[in-house]
Amino acid sequence: MTNSYYPVEQSKRTAIVDILRGWALLGVVIGNYSGFLLIGVPHETKDSILSEILSYFDQYFLAGKSWTLLTVLFGYGFAILINNVAAKGKNPVIFFSWRMILLFGLAFIDSCFWFGDILKDYAFLGLILLFFYKSSAKTLACICTVIILAIPFIMSYIKGLNIERTAITTSPEYLKLYYSGNWLDFFRFNLLASFYQQVIVPGYAITSHLVMLACMLFGVWLQKIDFFDRLNEMKKRLLYVLVISLVIAVIMGIIFYSAIERKAGFLQFFHPYFWFILSTMIFIASGLSLLYSHKKLKTVFNYFRAGGKMTLTNYIAQNILGAFIFSGIGLGIADTMPYWFYFSLAVVIFVLQLFISKWWLSKYNYGPIEWLWRSASYRRLFPFKKTEIHVVTEIKAI
Repeated sequence: MTNSYYPVEQSKRTAIVDILRGWALLGVVIGNYSGFLLIGVPHETKDSILSEILSYFDQYFLAGKSWTLLTVLFGYGFAILINNVAAKGKNPVIFFSWRMILLFGLAFIDSCFWFGDILKDYAFLGLILLFFYKSSAKTLACICTVIILAIPFIMSYIKGLNIERTAITTSPEYLKLYYSGNWLDFFRFNLLASFYQQVIVPGYAITSHLVMLACMLFGVWLQKIDFFDRLNEMKKRLLYVLVISLVIAVIMGIIFYSAIERKAGFLQFFHPYFWFILSTMIFIASGLSLLYSHKKLKTVFNYFRAGGKMTLTNYIAQNILGAFIFSGIGLGIADTMPYWFYFSLAVVIFVLQLFISKWWLSKYNYGPIEWLWRSASYRRLFPFKKTEIHVVTEIKAI
């Protein structure tokens, strides 16, 4: 069997992309673990100064910026994979559709443990991306720009509909499922919460998905212009992007938070929240890319790169571990702790994952879930251990 069926070799991966994935994964776990504070009957809590500082840091530098960055990188990876598959003579549409079906399966499992799962959104939008994989860089840039410019108006319109949510995470009736200690009850709670709080809620189903689509198209555009492979020759442009995105983020942040505090009337037709999120995300990604291109923080970036190579495994592991810590099938901590606890726990778990990822990848070619997904996608077994001979064993499609 030839090597023509291999996915991108580990040695050929773009390091900065995995580093950015690792950084985004940190923000995601902090956001997800902080989300456990929202599970339970609302009650007054008195936050310490530490909790307030960490909360503001999350609010301004991580919340929203991490999943949007991860979504951009999903689009970037999509474009690389599509090109490689097409170059090897396989039908990219059939291949990637099958890959997204598999991702739906992983998303269902993850949704059983965490109702904030984002894999289902990636699987759905990944299928939408297939309509754009032949688009030129110019077309992608135009579509992406139109969506981003329209988002504040769409968001305001949807918010103005005042559609009431089913309060799954705060309803005593449903919380019994979460705290019962019964696995089937726990799975039912998360699947119901996912459906009522994401799938059918217009604010998420429409606004958030449009933002994700714009981010994915932006990622495809970055690949079309070979952005991450040309960092060294684009340092000056990257510096301009860093400064401009910072200025925009500061202006948008001041406008947005001042408008929220004063209940400004223009929010009824123009809501700049995602402009603040996206400009801050670009500022952070640009800063990390510049540090990497100037060969700074090598040791730290090596660990982030390892974590980023195992994004799927680490992400699902975080959510399953969170279920055992916070729900009734485990310790049942839920919303009983101060904010700093959730933030600190997320950081500790993430750091441990970085060390584990580095050790794991010294012995194995892929993370366990990455290997499973790749093998199922290509319907071939890929060498798992680094000591294995690189021979691909073909298996019959089920």
